[in-house]
Amino acid sequence: MAEAVVDIDVGTQPFDLAFHPSASLVAVSLITGRLHLYEYGDGRQPERKWNVSAHSESCRAVRFTGDGRLLLTGSPDCSIVATDVETGQAVAHLTGAHGAAINRIINATDWSIASGDDEGTIKVWDTRQNVCCSSFKAHDDFVADMEFVPDSMQLLGASGDGTLSICNLRRNRVDGKSQFAEDELLSVVMCKDGRKVVCGSQDGVLLLYSWGHMLDCSDRFIGHPNSVDALLKVDEDTLLTGSMDGIIRVVTILPNKMIGVIGEHAEYPIERLAFSHDRTTLGSASHDNTVKLWDVKYLQESDDEASEGVDTKQQASLGENTGSQGNGQTDSTIISGDDSDDEMEAEGSRRRKKKGKQPALPSKGKSKFFEDL
Repeated sequence: MAEAVVDIDVGTQPFDLAFHPSASLVAVSLITGRLHLYEYGDGRQPERKWNVSAHSESCRAVRFTGDGRLLLTGSPDCSIVATDVETGQAVAHLTGAHGAAINRIINATDWSIASGDDEGTIKVWDTRQNVCCSSFKAHDDFVADMEFVPDSMQLLGASGDGTLSICNLRRNRVDGKSQFAEDELLSVVMCKDGRKVVCGSQDGVLLLYSWGHMLDCSDRFIGHPNSVDALLKVDEDTLLTGSMDGIIRVVTILPNKMIGVIGEHAEYPIERLAFSHDRTTLGSASHDNTVKLWDVKYLQESDDEASEGVDTKQQASLGENTGSQGNGQTDSTIISGDDSDDEMEAEGSRRRKKKGKQPALPSKGKSKFFEDL
């Protein structure tokens, strides 16, 4: 098992974390509605640069803008807040950004982000014009995760309604949805050079969909004993999974195989995984009130060198039923890839069922997102 570089005790449950696109900074959003920014590096204890109240309710989602100058956060208060990274001051507050609690924010293009809410709506925001440029009623339940597909300008959405959606940003329409997966879909990532989409589910099965034929999954990867709440791509064949059992696993896709363990958060659920800008540090946020930073340089090395950094001895405990089940790929095609506390504790539990020395900043021009709102 890899050694954690450091543990950051954030004092309460973190919902999300995000690394700066070029500097050694990590932001953490909390169930209390607060937002923390830390400077990390060289194996030392991270220094908290500031701690601000971003929202009146929990702060479920956080992302840096493409230029790294602003942090954007989403909340059940239905608002998106833009916070200046250097000062920690809120520079804009977009109320009523969604009609329901915002659950997830991801980066799309250099000039846009996507947000998903508890009622299945996905919105794309143009950071140049300060407007919502696309809105999709993609699901009937909460949007748990999203993945942007730059080649086709499409957005994949995984939802608590058990479906995977495909939103077309060029045509401003929902191109299609998968069949009901009989379980909540909690995480999504694309791999195999765009040929496969992998979703983590509530029952711990990884569902594999073939791009262009996503009406039903083509394969089922069994082995996780609990829900897979977070997925992170290492390369086109290898993923990291964060599970409700608190373990960060390394898995390969086709062949579907559990390789070993990066680390764990005791038995506390893992909420989010993210890589630093140079991909040498892995961040994990968990219900144990900590964010862990793991030294994962070995993941970027050759296969033989990388395997030395992963604990393969624990593989037997990863799940005795490791393997895959064919699911009878249908011929139906949705779209071709060518076009292409008590209160707080209740909030944390509800979200699973209803999904919570200053470094120099880049010299790019100041972001205009929310500038005139």
